[in-house]
Amino acid sequence: MFRGLYPKDYFESTYCINFKKYYMLGYRGIIFDIDNTLVEHDAPTDERAMNLITNLKEIGFEICFLSNNDEERVKNFNESLDCHYIYKAGKPLAKGYKKAMKLMGTDRMSTLFVGDQIFTDIWGANNAGIRSVLVKPIAKHEEIQIVLKRIPEKLILFFYLKKHKLKSR
Repeated sequence: MFRGLYPKDYFESTYCINFKKYYMLGYRGIIFDIDNTLVEHDAPTDERAMNLITNLKEIGFEICFLSNNDEERVKNFNESLDCHYIYKAGKPLAKGYKKAMKLMGTDRMSTLFVGDQIFTDIWGANNAGIRSVLVKPIAKHEEIQIVLKRIPEKLILFFYLKKHKLKSR
């Protein structure tokens, strides 16, 4: 019923994902949402995010940030990270994901997407035909429009977890 909204994988946090495993499976590019995936909403780049991105680059990954935010937010976040980025991406449309793959030189089979929202991030990655990874949001307090989306997301997650007989990793 909700299959187009189901992630391929689901984790407690971006920071507990074994990205080396994905690299060994042939993934070479990672598209990240920023807000509530890498840092709290509108927060600057922090040491944890910097360390993660540095480690991912050392493994051999290309990185692209894909956000529906304006250029100033995404550019400022990326300033110390020096990755590809796309702002006003229009998620869940596949266009931004395809552009990210082009920037990274990857394709659907070698690209991974990591984000915290089902109706933008995961739906978009699935529309683009790439592996989608859902993580729990970092912040407990969110803007009202996101809080309202979280209500039907809980229903989708209930059926996803029931189908897969698991909890987030």
